Amino acid sequence: MRSRLSRAASAALVLAATASTVVPTTAATTARPPASTGPEARPRARDLGIAPGVFPPGAPDAIPDVEGVRVGHLTLIEGDRIRTGVTAILPHPSNVFRDKVAGGVFVGNAFGKLAGATQVHELGTIEAPIVLTNTLAVGAAVEGVVAEVLSWEGNADVRSVNALVGETNDGGLNDIRALRVRPADVRAAIHAAAGGPVPEGSVGAGTGTRCFGWKGGIGTASRVLPARYGSHTVGVLVQTNFGGVLTMDGAPVGRALGRYAYAPALSDARGPAGEVDSAGGSCMIVVATDAALAARDLERLAARAVFALARTGSSYDHGSGDYAIAFSTAADARTRHGETSPRPRALLPSEAVSPLFQATLEATEEAVYNSLLRATPVTSALGAAEALPVDRVMEILRRYARPATF
Repeated sequence: MRSRLSRAASAALVLAATASTVVPTTAATTARPPASTGPEARPRARDLGIAPGVFPPGAPDAIPDVEGVRVGHLTLIEGDRIRTGVTAILPHPSNVFRDKVAGGVFVGNAFGKLAGATQVHELGTIEAPIVLTNTLAVGAAVEGVVAEVLSWEGNADVRSVNALVGETNDGGLNDIRALRVRPADVRAAIHAAAGGPVPEGSVGAGTGTRCFGWKGGIGTASRVLPARYGSHTVGVLVQTNFGGVLTMDGAPVGRALGRYAYAPALSDARGPAGEVDSAGGSCMIVVATDAALAARDLERLAARAVFALARTGSSYDHGSGDYAIAFSTAADARTRHGETSPRPRALLPSEAVSPLFQATLEATEEAVYNSLLRATPVTSALGAAEALPVDRVMEILRRYARPATF
């Protein structure tokens, strides 16, 4: 199948060639950045009846459903070559360096760069905003996070900051070699962070990403456990830039659309530029919970987020950097900077974490779907990424609808 750009996508390329746009986008606003062209009303998974799992979502079904968590984006669109950005996740509104949250990291496939991961693994704490960006912007992002934390009130004596920065490679749509993301852009994303609904799709660190041969981006979702499991909340945010054979709610969407990895050589599984879709790419996942978990169990929670990619059809390719970061906002799980005296903590035992594992699997799966469904077409001089065709997805879901068994 020869892919054709929509008129909206073609118009976007013309507009981008004459415009330079830097868009800070907070979780509190629903404004779409100029990079994301196409209809405003693209749905989320639940708008199509896709509701993975058994646990209900929070409101508004996003990572800030975990109280205190905030998200900010900075989207960079310049000329016909720059399509990139930054997404920042703040674990709580206070000074995270002075009041560190418990954290864990899980690596599914380490073909990627997650700066700061070794200290999180060693100490089990996160002490700065978590930042996502493009592969070659990791250094600038680290510098930006460090400068931001050093500027916070009460940090005049700080001489070491563990910046936690993840990435995916958006070089197919963005001139990644231009090194456009600067430390000031990272700080702008942090300053834009807010609670509430999170802009998704072609925004922030997801501006130039592709997923399953379509436009990917930022997606988020949450789950709330019933009282018998502790009433805890789990929120997930993803930066999708990976491939495989797309599956949605159990339906073989990628194969039905004729665009998937490892397709027969003469099939129609080709992207907008005519290239055969590969399974490569990467995915960064951030998991937040208000459950008081030790770092070891947060690492296990992060593992479930990476496992959940299999539900969407990920191939976990050789070149795919698949990472998950998990943290707890619970006061009992935090570490005060410089504390040396023992204090009592009430942490959830490992025997009680299985419901949280299930919630993480469900929220991650849904977040990936939201990243695809909310993403709008992006074009540049380097390439083009079409949005997942919602009408055809709906047809496929109806065709493969499974009868209820309860």
